[in-house]
Amino acid sequence: MKPVEAGAGSPSNINILTYNCWGLKYLAKYRVERLQEIGRSIAAAVTTPEIVGLQECWTQEDYLAIRRQTRHILPHGKFYHSGIFGGGLAILSKWPIVESNMVRYPLNGRPTAFFRGDWYVGKGVACASIQTAEGKEGIVEVFCTHLHAPYAPESEDSYMCHRTAQAWEIARLMRHAAERGHAVIGLGDFNLTPSSLAYQLITTHAPLQDVWRTLHPDSSLASATHPLEKARRREIPNARYNLRENGATCDSVLNTWRWSKQQQKQLFKGKSIIVDQTQPDPRAKRLDYIFFSNGLSVSPRSAPWRIDSAKVGMTERHPKLDCSLSDHFSVEATISRAPAGSTTDAVVLPKQSPLHEQTSDTALRTLTNTSLHPTLYTSYNPSPTSSFLPGPFTRTPSPPDAHSDQAPASSQRYLPSSVYDEILALISSDKMRAHRQRRLRLFHFIASVVISIICFIAIWWSTHAGISFMLVIVSTLNLGGGIVQGLIGGLFEGSELRALKEFQWEMERCKEHAETADRKEASVTEGVMKQISFDNEHHAEGRSVGKHSLEEAKVGGEEEKELWEKVRASEEYSGKENRRRGQGRFVEFHGNA
Repeated sequence: MKPVEAGAGSPSNINILTYNCWGLKYLAKYRVERLQEIGRSIAAAVTTPEIVGLQECWTQEDYLAIRRQTRHILPHGKFYHSGIFGGGLAILSKWPIVESNMVRYPLNGRPTAFFRGDWYVGKGVACASIQTAEGKEGIVEVFCTHLHAPYAPESEDSYMCHRTAQAWEIARLMRHAAERGHAVIGLGDFNLTPSSLAYQLITTHAPLQDVWRTLHPDSSLASATHPLEKARRREIPNARYNLRENGATCDSVLNTWRWSKQQQKQLFKGKSIIVDQTQPDPRAKRLDYIFFSNGLSVSPRSAPWRIDSAKVGMTERHPKLDCSLSDHFSVEATISRAPAGSTTDAVVLPKQSPLHEQTSDTALRTLTNTSLHPTLYTSYNPSPTSSFLPGPFTRTPSPPDAHSDQAPASSQRYLPSSVYDEILALISSDKMRAHRQRRLRLFHFIASVVISIICFIAIWWSTHAGISFMLVIVSTLNLGGGIVQGLIGGLFEGSELRALKEFQWEMERCKEHAETADRKEASVTEGVMKQISFDNEHHAEGRSVGKHSLEEAKVGGEEEKELWEKVRASEEYSGKENRRRGQGRFVEFHGNA
């Protein structure tokens, strides 16, 4: 492979696109026509994409159809193979892909839910190291994924634990890449909203930014019908606002595949249906994301990247079929950097301390955030314009030197221990379900063997050919079903239990670290409050003595007025000094926690 030249060949910006193509073979309507048009749309985009992540591109023929349309702008690509039917993931790039692998999720649905298919496609993370320029600083690590789909509201979602575990796995992969000092791009259909536990795991345990929320810190946390959004007391957004401000990529009224069956029938019969973008759009939500990090060390030979723009794209319809190109819209973003040695400020994560006041130029879009969950710590400062009340901050280690070649010893941050308790409760619930299912399936297997033996004995004693034939059929079907249940109970349920135990162990370690931080914070806060109390008592005693001396002096006129002014000045100075000491200790603690 021809090496990438440095210097003039080093990109000053990268255009990124992620898109769920909805390419289910035999199930997705107009699949071939739509995916061909998706390829043409990517190739004809006004802002030429340079790194593209695709999801639900299930067949290699669909992947090759898109490659034929985009090869002139994206000469490098990789289709990722996984599971029984394929993982549906692909990465396209302007620059060479020097290394890649497919990391499957340990927890990924259940084989008994064959009508959903998540387990059979072997969902995971498509990883690619892209050489945009020579040297370590030219490596961009890309992670493309498609998390387990939610098939019910969050409170009833039986796969919530699996999806949360998947979020933990990709967060670890991206954190390790950032610790290697590489720029990191995470993209895909994450099947979660910013209000979810899984989102908080990603944004807390991986040192990266949600590109959309960086530029739109006051955007929605879920659909307008979600209780968390209702608590913000905002008007139901229209379709245009959801696209421009909330970044809604799924369930939009503008997407024809989310229309009612009756509307779709009218559309497929040739009736033109135009949707007004000012129409209320209560169900739309953001499920597709681009995450970005400069890595935990930025070489002085190259300037850090910054986020320039982000938008929801691929909203156009098929030119002949008049249907949307997919049941999702795309997310597109541009990151850029100044030439090496430039003094231009840039968004560098985690250079920003959680307690550091936001003072950088708003044009650079320094990351802000609002509280997403009543019990969660937000990863960054709350937006000053947010109408949603911010929560406490994430514990973060001391920020590294942005121009150091050495990654810090630890880049880990932690949520409150109560959040890990919530995750551990999810894991315990799933473990109980898995144990119960395992026992029932193994009992079914044993019972089927016993019933088959009884049937064979009955056949031996039976003198009627018809009865014997029926007993053979019953025995065969019963034993076949029992063997399947035994395999699922003995093999799959055991595999799920072991994966749950691993996830549980990791969450327990995180909880221990969070509790250690809680105890340290409580100890320091208690010390600060005791010192302030002592200073106030000392000041009160001084004030009492001053008043007593004044009464004894029995001075009047100008002398009395002057003395009282000195007492008040002393009081004000002491109060300011106490506040300064308390704030200094608080900042010192959070800077070193």
